[in-house]
Amino acid sequence: MDRAPATPPKAVGIVWLLLGLNTLGSAGAKTIVQLPRSLIQLVTMGSLVVAFALALALNVRLRIRPSAFVFLLTLLLVPSVISSVHLESGFGALFRCTRLALFVGTLWLVSRWWDGSVAFVRHHIRMYFAVLVSVAAGLAISPGAAMPDLYGGRLVGALWPLTPPQIGQYTAVITGLTVLLLLGRQVDRTSAAVVIVPSLVLLALTHTRTATVGLLAGLALAVGSLLLTSAAARRFFTWTVLCATVAAVGFASALQAWFLRGQSKENFSSLTGRAKVWDALLAAPRTTGERFFGVGLGDKSFGGLPIDNSWLAVYNEQGLIGVCLVAAVLLVLGGVALLRPPSLPRACAIFLISYVAISSYTEAGLGDASPYLLHLALAASLLAAPAAATPLPAPPLPRPGVPRWARDREVS
Repeated sequence: MDRAPATPPKAVGIVWLLLGLNTLGSAGAKTIVQLPRSLIQLVTMGSLVVAFALALALNVRLRIRPSAFVFLLTLLLVPSVISSVHLESGFGALFRCTRLALFVGTLWLVSRWWDGSVAFVRHHIRMYFAVLVSVAAGLAISPGAAMPDLYGGRLVGALWPLTPPQIGQYTAVITGLTVLLLLGRQVDRTSAAVVIVPSLVLLALTHTRTATVGLLAGLALAVGSLLLTSAAARRFFTWTVLCATVAAVGFASALQAWFLRGQSKENFSSLTGRAKVWDALLAAPRTTGERFFGVGLGDKSFGGLPIDNSWLAVYNEQGLIGVCLVAAVLLVLGGVALLRPPSLPRACAIFLISYVAISSYTEAGLGDASPYLLHLALAASLLAAPAAATPLPAPPLPRPGVPRWARDREVS
């Protein structure tokens, strides 16, 4: 046992960066330089292997912190493996199970340094800001490739294959976290502006509604948790409400046009066709085993179409048991966040949990290694109680010296 709370070495940030690289995925828009998908998969999977090896080298004695979050993810491996061994989703299911196991194992190893501080928040922001820099570079090099007609002119990754929802997610998350760090005086205004302003521009170019709603709702809940203890949070909340009211009144038509993205009301009400896939998935016949354990980890699609719903994707691949475990993850993290006293780490955790919960309705990823699980892992690190320092044992008191005349008398 450590005598004092362990200070995260700088290499832990590299482990976090490698975990983020693994969750970028290999599918997306066409890039300026065509990268073979096998090469992208080699980079992403190789980054996970390196992250696990580096985390193991940093934590040779396998010291871990008890974590209900990581424990529930470990339990999620059970239905994943049981359903995947039948190979209904092909050999790729076993590969995805291995990937999830390495991901969870790496989280166990780095959990030693989860102490409720914002150290991992900085790693998170740096990691996704680097991804957004590559997106901005692709936009500057080839605007046509970065905003193709195939995606309706929405921003995609032109150097690394990233879809508009992915970019929107990264921009929303680092924007919300940076705003909270600014309110907590953990970052200066100039550094915050360098992150927030470009991120909001990229978010607007992606036309991602889920990320926008998640950012606004998550920030509202997070800042609301600081209102009683932070004057800066109260000022920010007041100005935000005022600006939002003015924008809603003066730019209502422009905001509505941006939000609809040129879609008809019928297409918008069906969530861009997602509802049809969801109805077909729920109506499909299933055996008892498939209902409880799923059909195995796959590419989060049904009938060749993306599911785009975390709960239905988990139900399809890991069954009702997987759905219960994922729900337990969110309930445990949310419950712990509510029980913590108001603080900046708690506010950041509330933002992340809220964002992931909102995004889970139109995005998949809660049942597999994904950015959403990494966001929740960050929330778990923020909610971890600081390790209590163990006092060093007091040195033994010096024995009083024996006078020389007494020693001479004892000898005689």
